Formats: sequence, C-alpha cells, structure tokens
Amino acid sequence: MTSNTDAKTNPEPDAERDERVQQRDPQAAIDAQSEHRRAELDERIFEHSAGDQQEGVPFVGAGPGDPRLLTVAGKELLEAADLVVHAGSLVNSELLDAYCAQADLVNSVGKDLEELIPLMRDAYEDGETVVRLHSGDPAIYGAALEQMDALEHEGVPTYFVPGVTSAFAASATLRTQLTLNEVANHVAITRPQGKTLTEDEDHISEFVGMGDVTTCIYLGTHAVRDTMGRLLEDGHDPETPVAVVYHASWPDEDVIVGTIETIADQVEDAGYRASALVLIGDAVTGAGYERSFLYGDWANRGSERTSD
Repeated sequence: MTSNTDAKTNPEPDAERDERVQQRDPQAAIDAQSEHRRAELDERIFEHSAGDQQEGVPFVGAGPGDPRLLTVAGKELLEAADLVVHAGSLVNSELLDAYCAQADLVNSVGKDLEELIPLMRDAYEDGETVVRLHSGDPAIYGAALEQMDALEHEGVPTYFVPGVTSAFAASATLRTQLTLNEVANHVAITRPQGKTLTEDEDHISEFVGMGDVTTCIYLGTHAVRDTMGRLLEDGHDPETPVAVVYHASWPDEDVIVGTIETIADQVEDAGYRASALVLIGDAVTGAGYERSFLYGDWANRGSERTSD
C-alpha cells in the first residue's frame, strides 16, 4: 500500500491523472461510447432479448403510475435490489413502498451525472444489486442512455427493462386505440418547442396536418395554449378532438376532453401545468373508424384457404 508520504514524494504523472479525470468525465464517456457504437454493434444485442435478466445495472421503466402497471421483470428486479435510484415524485411512492422496502432509496432529482454515476458505480463495484428506476419507459424522453454510456465507460454493464409509457395508459383510460382503421394509421410521440426544442424542431403542426396521425405530446402541459394557438394559426380544424390526461393511471388521474379551440381554456381552468399527456386527433374519441381487415373479408379468405 502506498503511504501518504510516498504519494507526496511520487506524485501521479500528469498524463495518468489527465486520463483518469477524462475517464470520470460523463461527457467524455458519452462521446467515447458513441464513437464505439458507430464503429461496431454491441454483441449483447444478439445475445439478449428484452425481458432477459442480464449482468449489470438495469434501467427499469416504472410505468405510468399505477404500481400494477409495473412489468413482472421490473417487480422482480426491484424486490432483489440493494440500491434503487429513482426519479423522485415521477414514480408513485406506493410502488416504492410495495417493491423496494428492503432497498436503500436515492432520489435522482437535483443530482447531475457527476454525482449519479459514481454513486451507482461504487455500489455496483461493492457487490450491491443496483437498479435505476425511471418513470414510464426509459426509452421515451428518459435521458437513460447518457447514464448508461457513462457507466459502461467505467466498466459497469447496463441494460434496458421496458415500461408502460403514459400514452398507452392514457389511451386505456380514454377507452380507445391510438391507431384506428380509416382514422389514425400513425402515432407520433413528440414534445413542443421550448428550452429543449427550437421552433424548427417542433413538428406538431406537421403531424396534425397529416390527418391520420394520433399526436401524443409529452412534457407539454405548460405549453398547451401556445401549442393550440400555433395549430389554429396554421389553419388546422378548430374542432379536431384533443384530450389531456393528467397523471394517467395515478389515484388523482383527471381527463379533459375538448378541441384544438377549447382545450387551452379547459386546462387552465383545471390548473394543470405539468404531468399530463396531450393527445390530438380523431382517435381521441374513437369515432368514425371502419371495421378492420383482420376480422373481415381478409380473415375469411384466410379461413377458406386453410379449409382448402
């Protein structure tokens, strides 16, 4: 073991120190992992499927809110965890109480990568079972990959465990489908312009203009009036259905259904500024769709061919 005296007498060479500092820098780690990803595919892609329990730190989707909408895989991982780093109030406390009673809980809100990465790395290297718990599905506006890349760069393997995203919970609450024959052939998952997206990167009007798209807007409750105002300025039908589902699947869930013209007033009257999903399109009401081919003549023809 090197004593303090030895360390002062034989200081760490500048090159080694710079390399160590760079390795601990999250942005440098992200850049390095991105370059590696461009060069070749991760071999684990061909070795594991979603749902497999793998080596390393799982990034688990907690689902939209209701603890029962957590996946079986997520439940099993949480129940076995020693440390759960979770997304604060975005994860229902009832879920944490039900499945994480034995684990140390760390709220990630207000912590940057420089704090989170060493926390998870050190716990993992100490032999603890670590779970990173995101709200919804970590692949949708979860900022998960940057954490995973930083951990991977330091030798800590990671993997995704999918969760139920709020758009699916909202459609279940609305008792409709996001895709309906002759009404909505596409689903767009997007967010409005603001601090993160520039005006040129906001494609909500384009999606709505396609007509057969159900547009699901995340992180946009605060911008409902601005968004609807731009849609009206762009000439979209003011009677286009819009639903705003606040806290989908939580005990205090609230549903507001209106139109492009009316929804902003309705949301402001309710006082919501965050934590709601906005859906735009005719699929919101589930009206006007046609019978699908799956259970129509196409299916009958298939039965005839089987009989023949």
